Amino acid sequence: MDWSSILGNTARAAIGLETVIYALAAIGLNVQFGYAGLLNFGQAAFVAVGAYGIAVTVTVLGLPFWLGVVVGLVAAVLLAVLLGIPTLRLRADYLAIATIAAAEIVRLTVRSATLRDQTGGSSGLSGFAEGFYDLSPFTPGQSYGFGPWVFGARLAWILLVGWVLVAVCCLVVFLLMRSPWGRVLKGIREDEDAVRSLGKNVYAYKMQALVIGGVIGALAGFVFGVGRASVQPDLYGTELTFFVYTVLLLGGAARVLGPVVGAAIFWVALVLIENVLVQAVGAGYVPDWLMSSTQVGQVRFMLVGLALMLLMIFRPQGIFGDRRELAIDAR
Repeated sequence: MDWSSILGNTARAAIGLETVIYALAAIGLNVQFGYAGLLNFGQAAFVAVGAYGIAVTVTVLGLPFWLGVVVGLVAAVLLAVLLGIPTLRLRADYLAIATIAAAEIVRLTVRSATLRDQTGGSSGLSGFAEGFYDLSPFTPGQSYGFGPWVFGARLAWILLVGWVLVAVCCLVVFLLMRSPWGRVLKGIREDEDAVRSLGKNVYAYKMQALVIGGVIGALAGFVFGVGRASVQPDLYGTELTFFVYTVLLLGGAARVLGPVVGAAIFWVALVLIENVLVQAVGAGYVPDWLMSSTQVGQVRFMLVGLALMLLMIFRPQGIFGDRRELAIDAR
């Protein structure tokens, strides 16, 4: 087995595109769920709105890339407001059901044949990312980095921008949660009735948390769409939200760096297990009757799922989390 290739691929995954996307999406979810206690299962909708905001603006309307960013952010705010008005008075499981349904409505809407000319239907859209890559300071055809972290010019540019966005979002969340606003938000998570009795507008605080988390989720959509240079509706299904929750709980909810660490560990584990299994099957260490190369993808999720089950049993607060942060008011 080629361990240098296995370890190299694993090291690149720690700072790779998927890690950036899921870190941003989980940072937004951390504001909503970790700090405000909102059981939002519709984060995939905000990611989709951000990605499609750029794609539709550039590809269909023929407008500049930067305007597509603005459209995506505004669309995320509007989605949060429209989603929050009827649902934020719900709690726990009822809110989860409403938000997951809203996310599916968004996905099926952009996937519909009726909007094929605007959203590309089930095939999605492409050809909108060149405006972003035209801003790159890196020379096309050159490689950048050191050791195992060597990337082409396009990937290096999107990773640089993506990690800057992750750092900025972490800083914003850190400052917000140290402010009086953040302390009220955490109070709502623990007991919103007590916060309401102190004269605070709980509904307004929840709406603000949903909007901020949704906007950060839209940033993940920007990186997702531009990094792949295409958008396709089935990439923004419910499994995306479930993976984001996995990342958040793995690193630790209500911790500023929890989503970032969780995203890195999650993708490192997936890539490491996949590479080891692929090479083990290819080298004949794993018999064909037990597992074939086409089954590696399913088996890696099974093994990672088993590890997450053990983590939730023995350390439910996550790696850096605090058990007291899980005391969410779910009445």
